[in-house]
This record gives sequence, C-alpha cells and structure tokens, in this order.
Amino acid sequence: MRQAADGWFLDQPVPSHVEGLETNGKFCMPHSDGTVSITVNGEHKRVSAGLSLAGLATELGLVPEKIAVERNMEVVPRSTLADVMVEDGDDLEIVHFVGGGDNEDSWTVAGQTFKSRLIVGTGKYKDFAQNAAAVEASGAEIVTVAVRRVNVSDRNAPMLTDFIDPKKITYLPNTAGCFDAESAIRTLRLAREAGGWELVKLEVLGEAKTLYPDMVETLRATEILANEGFKPMVYCVDDPIATKRLENAGAVAIMPLGAPIGSGLGIQNRVTIRLIVEGAGVPVLVDAGVGTASDAAVAMELGCDGVLMNTAIAEAKDPLMMAAAMKAAVESGRLAYRAGRMGQRRYADPSSPLAGLI
Repeated sequence: MRQAADGWFLDQPVPSHVEGLETNGKFCMPHSDGTVSITVNGEHKRVSAGLSLAGLATELGLVPEKIAVERNMEVVPRSTLADVMVEDGDDLEIVHFVGGGDNEDSWTVAGQTFKSRLIVGTGKYKDFAQNAAAVEASGAEIVTVAVRRVNVSDRNAPMLTDFIDPKKITYLPNTAGCFDAESAIRTLRLAREAGGWELVKLEVLGEAKTLYPDMVETLRATEILANEGFKPMVYCVDDPIATKRLENAGAVAIMPLGAPIGSGLGIQNRVTIRLIVEGAGVPVLVDAGVGTASDAAVAMELGCDGVLMNTAIAEAKDPLMMAAAMKAAVESGRLAYRAGRMGQRRYADPSSPLAGLI
C-alpha cells in the first residue's frame, strides 16, 4: 500500500503506523469505536471490525452451515464463510430455506421476537374496553403500561388486565411521570416485583412543559437498571451521540422522540432520526410526536424498527379506525423502506420514451 495525496493505494503492504485492518487484500478502516458499517438484509448495522462472515452469522443467532450469503452482489461459497472478513460498506443478503416460502418480517428486542412493529399506549382512552378494542385493531403485540398505586378505596374498580390479557399481549411497564432517576428506578423495581417484567420502558422527563427527556438522569438510570438485570427501552432526544451513549450503557432499544409527547406534530428532524438508525446496534423506534398515519409511515421509511404511539389513536375522533390506519401505515412504510425508494432528482425525467414521437 502506498499513500497518495487523497488516500491510500492497495498495491503495497499496509504501513505499520496506519491503524486499520487488511482483509482479503483490501484495506478497511474501522470507525473510532472499532466497528464497521454494513447492511444486512436491508438493515444498516455496525459490527466489530475483524469479524468473519461466519462470525457475523453466529452473532446474529444463525448457524453458518445452514445459510447462504451474498456479499456485494456475489455469492460467497459456504466453505469460505469463516475466511471471508466483513468490510466497511458491505451489502449482505443472508437467506435460508423455509417451508412454503416466508414473507414474515419480524423484529427482535432483548431476545423477544415480534411481528407487529407498532407499539401502543394505554392512556387517554374513554375506558379500558375502548383501549382493548384499539389494541386489537392496531395488531400491536406490545402495550406500554404506567405503574400506579392500587386503588385501595375501591377494590372492585376495573383493571387493565381484565381487558388486555398480559398472557397474549406483552406489557411494557414505563416510567411516565418520573422526573429523576431515583423515582424511575423505584417504579421499575416495583413493576418487576408485581409482574416479573425485565423488559421495560425508561422515561425520565426534564420538565412538565415540554416533557423532553433529561438525558443526564436518563443515562444514569439506564446504567443502574442494566446492571440490575433490566432490559430498558429508552425514551430519549433525537441526538445520535446521546443515543450511542445509552446503547453503551445497556439500553436494548433506542426510542428518540419525533416531536414533543402528545403534540401530534410528526417527525420534526428526519436527518437525526436517520443518523441514529444508521449508527445503532439495537432497535430504534420513534416514540412521541406521531399525529396521523403518514407520520408513522415516514418513521418506517427512515428505517426505524417500529413506532410507539398513544395520543394519536386515543384522541382521534374514531380511535378504532385510526388504530387500523396506523397498522396499515407502519406496514406500508416498512415495505417502502425494504423496497428502496427511487433516487431524488432536481429535474424532470420522463416516464415515457421520447424517441419515435410523431
């Protein structure tokens, strides 16, 4: 390898003073955190530099002997998967055989796999019956639940579990209304004691007007909860640096706000959401700000793994119809992302050929 004014050529050995990896005769410079950026089955990921394709398969929970890999449009012989190294910028397709074809597009968080990419809340509905009907219409498999004191004055008061069966729908206890790390941690410790939940949603707010997250307290709570065995999905600002710190602290999912909670303004900064998606090694879900179906579709088109919403459905004129609309929007946005949108151009490009015009 030799140095030119604008970079390195690959015809000579790598100089000893250059930090990087030489894989398959090609020089690969990892990111500062020792990772490389790749695309796997349409999903952007960052993985450890120096990983073989077989090692990547193992990290993804796959058996190398039972898969086929296409790397940058070329099929890699299965016998060489352990020898071919993952390189920055690789575009990988990994397939296996399934009975009768498989169109399922699931996602996984903390070892649990779900088909629906829509998570809904359980507040602001007229009653629990309407809430349960909206959950069914949305197709959601996860609902967020607030942890509140038991109504000891009325033991016959209805409970959410009477309407939404926690054996069929995954409950995600959250810390809505907590303004410091201590109260959030206490709340989730009680939630685990009450229902055994370790997968939780952490939300530490900074102040009541904007309901923006306090990132100092959020990061501190994430570290403590992760050390205690919790698997926190964390509500946060749309800052790719802050989200990476949360991931390193033990967050199993990153949940940046699209806009202030309950505002219905839609995603206000698509650029930062996309940056978070590209840099994350855990699922990314837009949390807060969705107002209508098109907002949910935008989040999915940006490559998010899912969307969490409550007010957009609960305060719609017809919550059940809106729940169905949100289900369709999340699914269509996800399909559009997987399909890959056309490139954007500054000028017109006719659909019909101009040659042969009369």
